[in-house]
Amino acid sequence: MKQKISPSTVLLLTIAPLMWAGNAIVGSLVHEMVPPVTLNFIRWGLAFLILLPFAPSLFRPGSGLWQHRRRFALLGLLGVGLYNALQYLALQSSSPINVTLVASGMPVWMLLIGYLFFGLKIKGKQIAGAALSIAGVLLVLSRGQLQQLLAFELVAGDIYMILATIAWSFYSWLLTQPNDPAGIRSNWAAFLLAQVSFGVVWSGAFAAGEWAITDPVITWSWTLVAAIVFVAIGPAIIAFRCWGAGVQRAGPSVAGFFSNLTPLFAALMSSAFLGELPHLYHIVAFALIVGGIVVSSRR
Repeated sequence: MKQKISPSTVLLLTIAPLMWAGNAIVGSLVHEMVPPVTLNFIRWGLAFLILLPFAPSLFRPGSGLWQHRRRFALLGLLGVGLYNALQYLALQSSSPINVTLVASGMPVWMLLIGYLFFGLKIKGKQIAGAALSIAGVLLVLSRGQLQQLLAFELVAGDIYMILATIAWSFYSWLLTQPNDPAGIRSNWAAFLLAQVSFGVVWSGAFAAGEWAITDPVITWSWTLVAAIVFVAIGPAIIAFRCWGAGVQRAGPSVAGFFSNLTPLFAALMSSAFLGELPHLYHIVAFALIVGGIVVSSRR
């Protein structure tokens, strides 16, 4: 895929991590009010209702939705059903800064999955950028202390985010495949709604499992309602639209490095809303992550 890094592409790939940083902050704020997998189902159910008026023809006979159900079911599983649910689960035991920094290993997974499954030819600058990102991830996982790195053990939140990152990498590569079922891709709302339609089914099934094996409680309040509206519009619809368009232009291997802006925004938001000031090792990790973006995307 030809890579095109124009100012508008940079803007698209920056808006998405900004929204996802807000998602991490809001998810942390309401994690005691609603079960994590249930929150994912509610937000995408609302996103479905918001998108429906923009592409009602998607559910008419001959639209191509059902004929290409396997493709959209897979996209819905990876992008809607798994990634967001795993992130909310991670926020049950990790802070927004740590969750987003663990996810900053995304460029590595983008390159690895692209190489193994999609025929990507990895370049030296991409390896260098990935190495910088890995260094930033290891720094935050060790909390800036070498002895912690040597004795490091993954906690549940870290594992959830690693799995989420792998799922999102597959999702991003699948977005670039040339298949345009029945012209659905030409309408951004229809293309996203097709994914969400199946994603809501996946997330609903996961939420049902959560209620079956746990004892969940939803504490309704105006704060929770506002949070659900935000995560349905910002991190869901707006972020997915911007990310999809940005990936189409720049390619997953370059776009993956922009996802590392999420911890930068999360740190600023945590300082403003949660009183979680970043430590020195966070700042150094941020520098390494930004360095990875610069090195990987330069001509």
